[in-house]
Amino acid sequence: MTSPGLHSPSSSHSLSEKGDVIHVENGKVAPDAQLYNPHIDVSGVDERALIRKVDWRTVPWLSFLYLLCFLDRTSIGNAKLYGMETDLKLTDSQYLLCLTVFFFSYALFEVPSNIVLKRLRPSVWLSVLMLLWGVMMTVQGLVHDFSGLMGMRWMLGVFEAGLFPGVNYYLSCWYKRSEFGIRAAVFFSAATISGAFGGLLAAGISEMAGVGGKPAWAWIFILEGLVTVVAGAVSFWIIVDFPDNATFLSEAERTVIIRRLQGDAQFSAAGEKMSWRHIRKAMTEWKTYLAMIVYAGADMPLYAFSLFLPSIISQVSPHASFFNSQVLTFVEQLGYAATPANLLTVPVYALACVSTCLVGFLADKYGNRGMLNFCLLSVAAVGYIILITSRNAKLSYFAVFLAACGIYPCIPNTVAWMSNNVEGSYKRSVSLAMVIGCGNLQGAISSNVYRANQQPWYPLGHGLVLMYIGFGLITTLMFRYLLKRENARRDRGERDEVIEGHAGGFEINGRFASVDDAKRERGDEWSGYRYTL
Repeated sequence: MTSPGLHSPSSSHSLSEKGDVIHVENGKVAPDAQLYNPHIDVSGVDERALIRKVDWRTVPWLSFLYLLCFLDRTSIGNAKLYGMETDLKLTDSQYLLCLTVFFFSYALFEVPSNIVLKRLRPSVWLSVLMLLWGVMMTVQGLVHDFSGLMGMRWMLGVFEAGLFPGVNYYLSCWYKRSEFGIRAAVFFSAATISGAFGGLLAAGISEMAGVGGKPAWAWIFILEGLVTVVAGAVSFWIIVDFPDNATFLSEAERTVIIRRLQGDAQFSAAGEKMSWRHIRKAMTEWKTYLAMIVYAGADMPLYAFSLFLPSIISQVSPHASFFNSQVLTFVEQLGYAATPANLLTVPVYALACVSTCLVGFLADKYGNRGMLNFCLLSVAAVGYIILITSRNAKLSYFAVFLAACGIYPCIPNTVAWMSNNVEGSYKRSVSLAMVIGCGNLQGAISSNVYRANQQPWYPLGHGLVLMYIGFGLITTLMFRYLLKRENARRDRGERDEVIEGHAGGFEINGRFASVDDAKRERGDEWSGYRYTL
C-alpha cells in the first residue's frame, strides 16, 4: 500500500470497462482503454495538487463540525459540575436517564440518515441536520425540569445521528482505501480536541453565571448551541457534494477522482442506482455483524470515558497531594477554583488527538489495521486494569492517558477497516451506519455504569469498560482471521465466477456476460477483490 499522508501520489493504474487493470502515467492512458469519461482529456491534471484541493475542501470543515457535534453531546458532563442537577432537581438515576435517551435516538436514525444522504446532496442534508441539532442544544439550556431535559436529549440524538456515519461514508467516496484512514483519523480527532476544548470552554463560560438570570450550566448549552446553529447555516455553501457532481472541480478533475477510485476496486465510484438488494446485502452479511462487535468494543469505552472523565478526575484528584499542591493551586490562581477537573482533562485529550492522527497515518502506510486495533485495545486494557486495581491518584491519572491513547485511535481505524472491505456505494453506506449505530447504542450502557455510590474509584464502571475491550480484542482477531481465510480461498480460485467466453469458474458463484458485470453485481464478493487485513 502506498501512503498518501494527507497528499496522494500519482495513480499508476486504472480500470477498463472490461475489468482489466491498465497503466496510467501522468493522466495519459492507452488509446484503446475504455475508462470513465473516455472523451475527457485529463493530461493537464496534477493529481497530487488535486488531492490537496479535495483535502482542504472536505476534511477541515467536516472536522470542525464534528468537534461541535461531540462538544454538544458531551457538554452535559461539564454542565453537571456547575449545579445542573441541583437546579433541575435531578436524582442520580434521572441524570443517567438523560444521558441514556440520547443514544437510543442517535443509533435508531443512523441507517435511515445515511440512505437519505446518498439520495440527497451532502451539502443540503448535513447542513439541515446541524442547524436542527444546534436549535435543540440551545433549547437544552432553557429547560426547567427532568422531562424537558429528557426531551431535548432525545431530539439532539435524532439530529446528530447522521453526521458521523454520514461523513465517514462521504469521505470513503472521495479517497482510495489506502488514503481513507488518515482522513478518518483527522476527522475523528476533532472528538479529542472537543474533549480538551470542552473543559476549557466550560471553565470560561462558567464566569457568566447569573447573566440574564441564567446559571453557568445553562449558558454552556445556550452558547455552544448558538455556535452550532451558525455553523449549520453556513455549511450549505462550504460542504461539497459527491465527486461525480462536485461543482468546485472541473470535469477533468472529477474524471480523475473517479478513475482512481475505480482503479482501487471501488467499481461503483461512477454512480450506482438505488436498489434494495444492496441494503439487504449489507444487513445480512457476516462482516457487518462481526464489525459491529469490534466497534462496540471501542465505542462503549469511548462514551464512558468522554462522559465521565471530568467526574472521575474530580473524585480522584482530591486524594492526590500532587494535584492539590501543583496543578490545582495553579488553576485556582487562574480564577477557576470550581473547574480543576475540567482543566485536568485537557492534556489527556491532547495526547489522544496526537495518537489518533499518528495511528491513522501508520495504518494507511503499512496496512494491518486489524493488528493495530489489537495493539490499541491492549493498551486501553492495561489502562483500565490499572484504574481498577490502583488506589493511587497519580497512577490512576497516568492510566487515564493510556486508556485515551488506546480507545480514541481505535474508532477511526475500525471505521476505515470496515469501509476498506465493503464495495458498493449503497451497501457501504448502510454497513457503516449499522456498525457505527451499534457502537453508539452502547452509549446507553456506558451512560449508566458510573454510579454515584461507586465514587471515587468506580470499580463497576471500569470493570464493565474492560469487559467491552475484551470483546473488541477477541472479535478483532476473529474478523482478521476470517478476512484472511476468504482472501486465501479467492487466491485458490474457489470464488471464481463463470464468465461467458472464458474457461473456468463455478456456477455457484454466478454466471456473467463480462468481468465488468461480475464486478458491478458482486461488489466485494467478486473473485478478484481482496480484503484489507
